[in-house]
Amino acid sequence: MQTIQGEFDGENIKIAIVSTRWNDDIVDRLVEGAIDVLTDCGVDDDDVIVVKVPGAFELPLAVDRLAESGKYDGIIALGAVIRGDTPHFDYVAGECAKGLSATALEYGLPVGFGVITADNAEQADARAQPDEDNNKGAEAASAVIEMVNVLRQIEVEDE
Repeated sequence: MQTIQGEFDGENIKIAIVSTRWNDDIVDRLVEGAIDVLTDCGVDDDDVIVVKVPGAFELPLAVDRLAESGKYDGIIALGAVIRGDTPHFDYVAGECAKGLSATALEYGLPVGFGVITADNAEQADARAQPDEDNNKGAEAASAVIEMVNVLRQIEVEDE
């Protein structure tokens, strides 16, 4: 039996991070967490681009355009959608998740889902702490690095 599993090796991996400006006090910490993981994995600073968009609803379009460019091995989407008194939360969070998933499947490209969906600001804050265990940006970056390496191994196996 053979097992394919990704490694946390970021050498020669180009990554785009797309983050929202909305809830920036939380999202900026997600970006920092993602960059810390990428650095720890050996991704070169010159191989990372950060793109800022207004909000979570705009994430899928920017991620799709970056995927279409063919310049990146993986993309990390970061944002925070906090429930309010109206159904706006449900529409934004749902469409964001669907759009990011569609792009990943269309382009065969790892897209890390680091979009916090929380009932309140305290829950969102708890998921954007500086330590990697409590930072959804770090978690999304780890998943993307691992998936880039998994897909590279699968491509080698197919040849």
